[in-house]
Amino acid sequence: METMKERFLRYVSVNTRSDETSTTVPSTTSQVEFAYGLVKDLKELGLSQVRFNEANGFVLGCLPGNTKDAPAIGFIAHMDTAAYNAIGINPRVIENYDGKDILLNKALQIYSRVDDFPNLKEYVGKTLIVTDGTTLLGGDDKAGIVEIMEALRILGEHPEIERGDVWVAFGPDEEIGRGANLFVAADFPVAFAYTVDGSRLGELEYETFNAAAGHVVLNGISVHPGSAKNTMINCNKLAMEFDRMLPQCAVPELTEGHEGFFMLTDSKTEVDTGVMNYIIRDHDRAAFEAKKSLFELAAKVLNERYGKTVVEVTVTDSYYNMYEVIKNDMTCVERAAAAMKAAGVEPVMQPIRGGTDGSKISFMGIPTPNIFTGVENLHGCNEFACYDYMEKAVETIVNIVDQKVHR
Repeated sequence: METMKERFLRYVSVNTRSDETSTTVPSTTSQVEFAYGLVKDLKELGLSQVRFNEANGFVLGCLPGNTKDAPAIGFIAHMDTAAYNAIGINPRVIENYDGKDILLNKALQIYSRVDDFPNLKEYVGKTLIVTDGTTLLGGDDKAGIVEIMEALRILGEHPEIERGDVWVAFGPDEEIGRGANLFVAADFPVAFAYTVDGSRLGELEYETFNAAAGHVVLNGISVHPGSAKNTMINCNKLAMEFDRMLPQCAVPELTEGHEGFFMLTDSKTEVDTGVMNYIIRDHDRAAFEAKKSLFELAAKVLNERYGKTVVEVTVTDSYYNMYEVIKNDMTCVERAAAAMKAAGVEPVMQPIRGGTDGSKISFMGIPTPNIFTGVENLHGCNEFACYDYMEKAVETIVNIVDQKVHR
């Protein structure tokens, strides 16, 4: 049978990048093809009720439990990879990493340098899986998929492990924010679930941002600069005016922990037209609502200043902080923490400065915190997976399910 390392190398070699411009579900055909491969693999592992839901892009399956005294638990991971080159992924295994700069690509002289990524120093002696410097790795979140698969294999081969039903869901388009939009909670009959989509060893996350997208349309007036006085409205400068009206300290590069922010993600301006896109984030719901109101107020002030509608804004909520749901019953968090400790891993509980599919699924009635995968430096060519910590993630998943661990 294929080892976990072999499965991981096979999975990451497949390009499953999502496409935010697509209107299909999943957003790319490569995810559909990958999903059917997962269906085959789950059936080979002995799961029942395995299927690919063409309506929402999710692969589902169940490993039936062997005791009625244990809860049904779900594990979720996403198939797509982030907005970075995923064509021709060529993973490489480094045994017994020496703690020095990693030469990813000799021909192109691409390195992962310790000065740039000091976290590499923590992996001396470990087995790392890296890129060739021209693509991302795709461990986010194929490491999560592989770890769930390996845990299923172990559970299937060890019927002495007391467990309830174990449900799995592999979904599309998480990286473009749509993954869980069409998730059907009724098809996933569990007491609680976990996204296996974290990073560093021990991460156990049950607080996410509240998130919104802010879209700005600028309306200017273009005339010859020689006769522009009291007539021209230059959207290039109007864009800067709008951005300056937002708190300049509330940006990603100056915030941490529970602190929220505004981030200008892209803009395109000419003299008479312009478009700007922002993301708005905060862990606290009241502060989140205040940030959205401030964003809208900035447009109102500029429109009053110019005496016409020069700025139009639209704010759309994306997801909410899962802690609002999970705080009512922390069983899922406590169970994961106990499982990690049983695996010799110290839980690291801190807020996610982002979101997961679990953010949306929690508000569908299934509390869904996030656990680590052992992958770091995500969304770029310096992404790497620590195989040793991937094995710890597998052990954690098995321990979450194992009822004996929780007596």
